[in-house]
Amino acid sequence: MQGAAGISKTAIWVAAARAIGALEPDTGTRNPDRLARQLLGDPSSLPLDHPVVSALISSYDEAMQDMEVAGIVRAMTERTRFIDEALERAIGAGATQVLIPGAGFDSHAYRCRELLAPVRVFEVDRPATLAFKRRRVDEALGGPPSNLTYVPLDLSKEDMPSALARHGYDASQRTFVIMEGLTMYVPEEALRATFRFVASHAAGSSVVFDFATRSMIEGLKQINLASIPPVARPPLERFMNMIRDEPWLFGFPVGGEKEWLAELGLELRELVTIGSEESVRRYLTRADGTTVGGEGHAKGEALRKAAQMRVAEQLGPEQRQQIEERMREQERHMAYRIAEAVVA
Repeated sequence: MQGAAGISKTAIWVAAARAIGALEPDTGTRNPDRLARQLLGDPSSLPLDHPVVSALISSYDEAMQDMEVAGIVRAMTERTRFIDEALERAIGAGATQVLIPGAGFDSHAYRCRELLAPVRVFEVDRPATLAFKRRRVDEALGGPPSNLTYVPLDLSKEDMPSALARHGYDASQRTFVIMEGLTMYVPEEALRATFRFVASHAAGSSVVFDFATRSMIEGLKQINLASIPPVARPPLERFMNMIRDEPWLFGFPVGGEKEWLAELGLELRELVTIGSEESVRRYLTRADGTTVGGEGHAKGEALRKAAQMRVAEQLGPEQRQQIEERMREQERHMAYRIAEAVVA
């Protein structure tokens, strides 16, 4: 759903989470997006009524007590740090272009000026979104860097390769592509076309992308909010409202990501499950051993386990074991992931 400025509410939601994560005291686990707050502007003017937006005017410690805020801040910190690591590798390996389709409030061109100085950066998004972004960049950051090109794109009128070519983009160059918060909103055939376009770039080009699974997409359609315990219902209801207004259309096959990408000319380099033990250890564990948003996360986990216990209490030992095994398998299929793939 679009706000008064024509901006995606999901883009606001994730940028607000990055802004809060950038306040984390531990530099090793801080969200590196130090410009998200400036790009968003005044929280009271944002067309989204959500705890993570309200938390922009709270202290960091207070904000992270809220399990809903802590959950999205943790996920966006993992996502941002994964992307930044891949970006640094790509530039170090010789990439000369960075392409960001669905750029939204992405800040790489502004906060990574030194790293990206020898590189051309292209931000692609809907005309209304880019117009708002450009105003905020001028007001908050004093204007864009000279190596950045904005590419307004109405997909109903023009495809992305044509729009990019019109703005001087060169697909023969080694390129790093950031597809953040994009794949789930695109129909499969259109997404396949986008990945094929990425695969048409020079060998060594790469793309990072986060994604939902097919099971998650189907599972979200079947959720009955009335069956959710009242205390856990508001966060889920807010999330469901957002994906109802900005529908999730595509999910990757669980365990079939490598083959899906290979069909399109890409090789899976790395895949991380957001919120997994590996990801939490890698991106959210502070020097003192505690984790970012640990208390808020613990509240959410306690709520989830309490709901499971209520179900388990009504079952016999054998049924309980079957349910537990089924739930572990369901968690694997409903996981949210981020990956990097390269042009072979």
